Amino acid sequence: MPRPRNSAFLALAWTLALAAVSCRPAQEERGAAQPSAAAPQPSPEVKVIYPNVPGSFVNVVKSVRPSVVNVFAAQIVRNGPLFGWPGFEDILGMPRQERIQRSLGSGFIIDGQGFILTNFHVVRGASEILVQLEDGREAPAMPVGADSNIDTALLHVEERNLTPVKLGDSDKLEVGEWVLAIGNPLGLSNTVTAGIVSAKGRDYGDMGIARHGFQSFIQTDASINPGNSGGPLMNVEGEVVGINTAIAPQGQGIGFAVPINMVKSILPQLRRTGHVVPAWLGVAIRDLLPEIRDRLASPDGVLVTAVYENGPAVSADLKPGDVITGFNGSSVSAASELGWLATTAGVGNEARIAVFRGGKTFETKLVLAPKPYGAP
Repeated sequence: MPRPRNSAFLALAWTLALAAVSCRPAQEERGAAQPSAAAPQPSPEVKVIYPNVPGSFVNVVKSVRPSVVNVFAAQIVRNGPLFGWPGFEDILGMPRQERIQRSLGSGFIIDGQGFILTNFHVVRGASEILVQLEDGREAPAMPVGADSNIDTALLHVEERNLTPVKLGDSDKLEVGEWVLAIGNPLGLSNTVTAGIVSAKGRDYGDMGIARHGFQSFIQTDASINPGNSGGPLMNVEGEVVGINTAIAPQGQGIGFAVPINMVKSILPQLRRTGHVVPAWLGVAIRDLLPEIRDRLASPDGVLVTAVYENGPAVSADLKPGDVITGFNGSSVSAASELGWLATTAGVGNEARIAVFRGGKTFETKLVLAPKPYGAP
């Protein structure tokens, strides 16, 4: 029987169809199988640029903020004599003019009994002090004690259900460590700022202030403004390591705080007597210059330049030219440091003094005496 004329075309189509079937994927041949899901890819690696930077200060702030207070102080200020002549008002029968000067600062609760720390300059000369707690309560505060040398004041309020801070160890602070400040700058209560410890051991000269006193301030770039004075400087553990005290008037981002260890050393005296009774070694001292240290072949310490008659140092056989290298187990390398340790060690207490003389180091003891008026 003759083939149809399009038989060659049908043969070619059949061949192509078989080829197409043979090229299908196996699951297509089975019909019911579905394409498999793509395998999960590993998460991209997170690159940590600053490994020591905390992700947040929220928990630290929540733990400390209830302990921070606003301090309002009012002082009665009398105007100067009329036309510069004392008594002129009495001659004319004019009343003396008085005005109330108000200051604003911060503070923090240190125990559940109502004791509060702030700066001395915040409450100096105040006739009335009011404290506002974080929960909105207001209470009059009574001054308990103060020391102008390190600009510290202790207040007390008759309030209960208080949250005290934890006092840290400022000697362990390191330059570059994160710190936070909480206070009442410019009346903006509960303001939190963060920065680092920029330097340690600053003095009043570094602050641009011409005054004397014991000087070992913590410098920080945590923003501090008027009203922050007396508030806490904290580490990232929520421990108070300083009292915010001053700013450099000629610059920005330069603040200073009193180390909390200096404050802790005088707290017992402030509670007991209201002021610090300075103790005295009975010597004049100065920093040990490198050339003198090399000449004496001495370790770091403080040079004794004079020994006062009838002073405590006489019984300890201290002599001019001695180098004091330690006080009660703590090494000393600056005259201001030794002066602070001796002043706050307590009158009548025995002190152990490490002394370098003639190539040898030995220890002697003395009983600290009250510091005479005008003594260095």
